[in-house]
Amino acid sequence: MFAVPENTIALPQSHAAPHPVRVALDVAAERERWAHLLRYDPDHRFSALVEKTPEQEVWLLSWLPGQHTDLHDHGPTTGAFTLVSGALTEVVVRGRHQVLHHLAAGQSRVFGPDYAHRVRNDGPDPAVTVHVYRDGGRTLRPHRFDPVGGTTCAR
Repeated sequence: MFAVPENTIALPQSHAAPHPVRVALDVAAERERWAHLLRYDPDHRFSALVEKTPEQEVWLLSWLPGQHTDLHDHGPTTGAFTLVSGALTEVVVRGRHQVLHHLAAGQSRVFGPDYAHRVRNDGPDPAVTVHVYRDGGRTLRPHRFDPVGGTTCAR
């Protein structure tokens, strides 16, 4: 047992926002929140806003085979995405180096400011992802990759 000094006030419970991966995983698991929004567009990668709060935006994206993003970063934005179904390939560019990640359903990736990457559905089946964006919302800035000089923002 321990003594509590007089006039001690319990600190309020922390209301810190959960990590973007936790949010993406939770939303991905609650299909009733987004299933009615899901579409597949043969001409363009489909995206729909699931939820927007002052702290973050949650987006649903679908990827038909062959659909991809160009090399980009998200400016000052931090966040994460979780693969709900299908398979994707992410190429992360750091300077003059490219790192390849093969993603399966249930896996997540985190990104921060100036994190340059491109994502592609190289598989035979459609893919679905849930993305969480903080600190600036859904920002995409195109990049160019030069194997000699590295990546540069194509602003």
